[in-house]
This record gives sequence, structure tokens and C-alpha cells, in this order.
Amino acid sequence: MRLRSVLAPLAATLTAGLAAATCVAVAGPAAAENAPASKAPTRNACSPAVSVERFSDALDKTTYEGTFVGNFSALAVDRDGAIAALSDRSALFTLDPRTLKPRSVVPLADENGAALDSEGLVVDRDGTRLVSSETEPSVRRYGRDGTVLGRLPVPDALRVAPAGRATANQTFEALTLLSGGRTLLAGMEGSLSGDTPGVVRLQTWQRDGHRDFRLAAQYGYRTDTGLGVVESAATPDGRLLVLERGFTAGVGNTVRLYLADLRHATDTSRVDTLTGQDGVRLVRKTLLADIADCPSLGATAKQPQPNPLLDNIEGMTITGGSRGDLKVLLVSDDNQGATQTTRFYSLRVRL
Repeated sequence: MRLRSVLAPLAATLTAGLAAATCVAVAGPAAAENAPASKAPTRNACSPAVSVERFSDALDKTTYEGTFVGNFSALAVDRDGAIAALSDRSALFTLDPRTLKPRSVVPLADENGAALDSEGLVVDRDGTRLVSSETEPSVRRYGRDGTVLGRLPVPDALRVAPAGRATANQTFEALTLLSGGRTLLAGMEGSLSGDTPGVVRLQTWQRDGHRDFRLAAQYGYRTDTGLGVVESAATPDGRLLVLERGFTAGVGNTVRLYLADLRHATDTSRVDTLTGQDGVRLVRKTLLADIADCPSLGATAKQPQPNPLLDNIEGMTITGGSRGDLKVLLVSDDNQGATQTTRFYSLRVRL
């Protein structure tokens, strides 16, 4: 998304799964019961659970086959291990998993040939791409060549006003495929009109066999003050990594990584407004790391930042690892601007 003022080696493909989990409402960096067990800090530790191994600015302000390389809003691992990198200006790149150099780029558009505000990305089990756009919002299925193959239904309330209760540029930012490849989850970046500010909706779709996705359960998730949900990734143990991000002019970015659990959270698909009422349990989350607490590794920033390593981080995917020790790749969206950087971050996350 266009940033608003509010407030490298990789491993092979990893199939991530998600079940579900309970929730509590929190304000500020969340702490919850059953947090990851304390571990001795490792080299380049951001927290006991997260360390940053390296970063790369090699693609910043470059072009490939006449297309600007940047504006990255989402990442996914392709079936051959390559990295699919989505630009929010209607382009989908394939990157080498070791060098991150572009191998190809495919333009994307809607059914009428119009550009997308493309924000979320999933590579499905058959190799097709599921791409969310903030404009309506929407989730479309694309072939590898960029051909539109279909479109998923979206609840009326999640549509941008006046069609629904969502705010423009505050809709489907996060997209991930959950357990067994049958459940798709899209995270709204901002709250619906009428919901408590900071409580956002997570919408799911389910399918049986090879049938199309159909609307399924919806959940409420409370973000930290001034932050929005910009990405999610299902973990192999049945939980969810969630990336929250915000920006304050003159100060810089805030980016926090959470572990979320949907189990026992209330299905809010029939709850008109989320206002803290009894009987509605939000998704439970546990803070894994504030990226501002990571070592800077010699990084430099083009504008004020709490840590020069920080930028407008918006994309995330799990690239490898074991059940409790994951390799995670992040990327920042430079908005094709002089004060921001296209930067990749390799993290190790211990659950």
C-alpha cells in the first residue's frame, strides 16, 4: 500500500499449515499466556525468539526488462523454491531464491484490464496465484502468465464505502493459505466503520477437494495502537505469524512481529459491529519481536528511523526451517520514492 502517516541465501520451500486459536484484546505490544519459552539470545538477536541474519538492498531502485523493481507488498515461495514477489503496482516478479535477482516479471490486471492495488499473494498447490487488491477489495486467481482465472466472493461489509464499511487503502493487505491448503485467510489492514478502532477483521474461505473457495469463518484481531496488519504467514505448527506496521512522520516506522492463534476465537461473520461485547473472543496474539530492537547490521536509512535497519516493511514469507525453528524473509515497500528503500531481511524465528 502507499504508506500513510499514522500515528542472502534462502532455504527451500516450506509448506505452512494453520489450525486455530483463542484470543485476547491487548493495547500496545501484546504479551499473552503460553508465550514462546525463553531462550538464550543468539547472535544478532532482536528478542529471545527472533534474530536477523542479514539484509540486502541490492534490488533498490533497479529495473528489470523495463519494469521498476520495487513497490513490494507481498512474498511467497513458488513450487520450485523460487521467490514470488508482488508489486502493488500490478506486477509479479520471480526472484532467484539465493541471489534474489529477478528471473521474470508478469503484469497483472483486473478483468477489464485495469491496474490493481495488489497487496497479498499466495502460490496455490497447483501453481496458480491468488492475489488480493485493496481497491474493492478483491481476491483473484491468476495463471502463471497473468491471465485472470476467477474471483472469490467478498462479504458486503468488507467492501470500501459506500458499498460497504471499509476505508479505502485499509482492506486486504495480508493473504495466506492455511492448514492443508483448504483454507485461505485475508487480513484487513484497518477497522470497519462501527467496529472499535484497532480491531480488524480476518476473513477466511474454504474449499473441498478441487472446488472453488467459499466464504467461511471470520475473526476479530486487535492491532497495537497506530499499527495495521500488513502481512500474515501460516506456521507448520498450526499458528500464524502476523506483521503489524505503522509510520510517524519525523520518527519513522514501527514494525512488530506477532504469533497469533485462531483457536477458540469467535466467528464474527454474523457480528455486525465489534465493540468489545461479551461473548466475542478476539484472536490471541503474542509479541515475538519489535524490529526496532534488532541490531542495525550496518544498515543506513534515508529518513529518520528508530533503527536504521527499519523501513516500510510490508511483505513476509516462510522460506524453510523446521517445525519450531523457521527461516522467514521480509521485504520493504519503497513506494518508488527517494526516502525509502527496497530491503530484504532474513530472519530466524523460534516458536
